[in-house]
Amino acid sequence: MPLVSMKEMLNKALEGKYAVGQFNINNLEWTQAILGAAEQEKSPVILGVSEGAARHMGGFKTVVMMVQGLLEDMKITVPVAIHLDHGSSFDKCKEAIDAGFTSVMIDASHHPIEENIETTKKVVEYAHSKNVSVEAEVGTVGGQEDDVIADGVIYADPKECEDLVKQTGVDCFAPALGSVHGEYSGEPNLGFKEMGEVRDLTQVPLVLHGGTGIPTKDIQQAISLGTSKINVNTENQLAFTKAVREVLNNDAKAYDPRKYIVPGREAIKEVVIGKIREFGSAGQA
Repeated sequence: MPLVSMKEMLNKALEGKYAVGQFNINNLEWTQAILGAAEQEKSPVILGVSEGAARHMGGFKTVVMMVQGLLEDMKITVPVAIHLDHGSSFDKCKEAIDAGFTSVMIDASHHPIEENIETTKKVVEYAHSKNVSVEAEVGTVGGQEDDVIADGVIYADPKECEDLVKQTGVDCFAPALGSVHGEYSGEPNLGFKEMGEVRDLTQVPLVLHGGTGIPTKDIQQAISLGTSKINVNTENQLAFTKAVREVLNNDAKAYDPRKYIVPGREAIKEVVIGKIREFGSAGQA
């Protein structure tokens, strides 16, 4: 199946009261693991690519060609979107779109709301002309993800969220409401009251960044309040590293990369299968 935008899969998820997982990719094996899990579970899936990960893999075009090759070779039948995660500028979003990405996030949340709206609107105009979906953000998600570093959580203002969505026409929207990138220190404290307000004001699928480490009950509550896309990265990184470390610790003579990367790939696949089931997207393709 060819790559698709996120718009239809997220609108369907919002209506069906489940969420589609965005799982960030870092190389070939990560992509194999995530696509294999989605196909096995018959779930739509979003492959997230940060600017840093794209650089690591060689560039936007290389990432797209790799994914397209795997879709064909693995005979993937479920809907797959390839999404620029935390695009830093209009130019970076345009570069990803021109390379074949089917979805982009423009993250201008660190700018004043007027500038955020202006930049987002420009990205939406270009992206929609190419049938590419757009995600935007208001507020600050804490922690660090590649090039994105935030000192603390700043809750999104529901009115600013409404203004941005109405003025730009984005397809989905990430209000920062207490989640963080990376591992949590202590229990997550999500703003469910504000989440409900933003859902009612914007009427678009909401996105939860920093999905690692959030208890299932909180995930379910977020989905009930309009969250239709949940981003997971750190949990896969931890599982991959643990599996690789175990192989190398147990065999000091191991040198064939396949001998330790394949167990890492399988560990990621197991995590993704668990998340797909937790988010309710299994069987929704």
